Parts: sequence; structure tokens; C-alpha cells
Amino acid sequence: FRQGSFGPTSRIFTLAHYHDFLSDRALQGLLWRSVVQSFWISLISVCLAYPVAYHLSFQAGERKMTLLTIIIVTAWVSFLLRILAWKVLLGGSGAIASLAQSLGLSEEGMPFLIYSQEAVNLTLIYVWIPFVALPIFAGLERIDPSLHEAAYDLGCSRPEAFVRVTLPLSLPGVVAGFLFVFIPTVGEYVTPSLVGGTTGVMFGNIVRDQFVRALNWPLGSLMSLAMLIVVLIPLVIAARLFKFSDLAGL
Repeated sequence: FRQGSFGPTSRIFTLAHYHDFLSDRALQGLLWRSVVQSFWISLISVCLAYPVAYHLSFQAGERKMTLLTIIIVTAWVSFLLRILAWKVLLGGSGAIASLAQSLGLSEEGMPFLIYSQEAVNLTLIYVWIPFVALPIFAGLERIDPSLHEAAYDLGCSRPEAFVRVTLPLSLPGVVAGFLFVFIPTVGEYVTPSLVGGTTGVMFGNIVRDQFVRALNWPLGSLMSLAMLIVVLIPLVIAARLFKFSDLAGL
């Protein structure tokens, strides 16, 4: 399509928007930065959620259902409300900003970390941890306890049994949790808009602007296609390494 006054009204096939995107180093750089940022957010979320899932599966005992219910209820809280809560915490009068001021890390009345890329990362990690813990927990629950007993009988210590038995068998849940965060984070635009400011802009913000502000729907569609291709790459790799039933926890 070719851009008209109010979106793609002229149905004329053209490759001009492909050329515009491929020749725009700024857009390509922002896409790459968003991919890298999403990768680290996903990785940190997995690293923080794994101990939670491990405790639920092997150490919680009678408290398992109670703790699991708490995690599920936490995930029920509105996505927008959790972002706004972190906006208050990181603001000039928030708890985190007040703590930073008492430690001499920021001036009184000044916001701490808000409207920055770090604020976006911190907020998204907090938002996604409950959703990452659940598929990892499902993967850990599928491990036969007799495998751990066999590892101990063969002389493995608890850390060795974790590395040789638990971690490899829980990888499908880990990968599922990673993808659960990575895929939506690449196109995230709500969190950067609320807590990112001008320095925390992600690729999804530019895609939204193409549709809502610039009314350049063809370029916005092309940018969406570029994001789709990016998120399909890890999906294809995961599909080659694991069965879908393993990733789904079935």
C-alpha cells in the first residue's frame, strides 16, 4: 500500500517502505536495542523466578498450594496498575526514591531511576516474574522424584544432582518462561510510555506512533512484520530443540 492522507487509502503495491526501513539505521538500531533489552529482561526474570519455582516444587511442602495461589493472584492484578505502582515508587516522593535520598544517591525531591531505560527494565522484570515462575514450576513438577533418589544413590551431592538431573529436565519450562517474556517485551510500548520517558523508548513505541500519530500504516505494518520475524527466530529454535508438549507443560 501507499500512504494516503489518513492511512493506507491508496492500494498501490510498492516497495518504498521496505527501502525506507532498510535504509533507516535509527529504526534498525532501535529494533536491535529492543531485542537485546528484551533478552536481558527475559534472562533476569528466569533467573529470579527459578528459585521461586524450585522452592514451590521441592521445598514448600504443605504450603505449596498457598504459595502457588499467592503467585497466581499476583498475576491477576492489572498489568497497568502494577506499572503505575512502580511509577509511584520510583517518583520523587516514592519509597525507593526516599531510600536513595537517605543514602545520598539522589537529591531531595528528585525522582530516582524514573523515566529511564533502567526503570523500564525493573518494572518489566517485576511484572513478568509470576508468569515465568508458573511454566518453570510446571516443568519441575514433571520430574520423577525417583531420578533424584537415583542420583543420590550414585554419589551425587545435592548441587550435582541439580546440575545433572533437575536443570536439564526443567529446561523446557525454562525456555517456555523465557519466550513468555521475550515475545511480548520486544513489542512493549505501554511500560516505556509510562516509566521510560525519552531515554526508555522501545521499538514498540515507534510502531504505535506510526499507526496513531503519523498515520503511516504501511510503514507501521512493515515494522510490525520485522518484529514478528524477530520473535519467530527463538520460537523456531525452541521448536527444533523441544517438543511442543514439553514447552506447554503437557
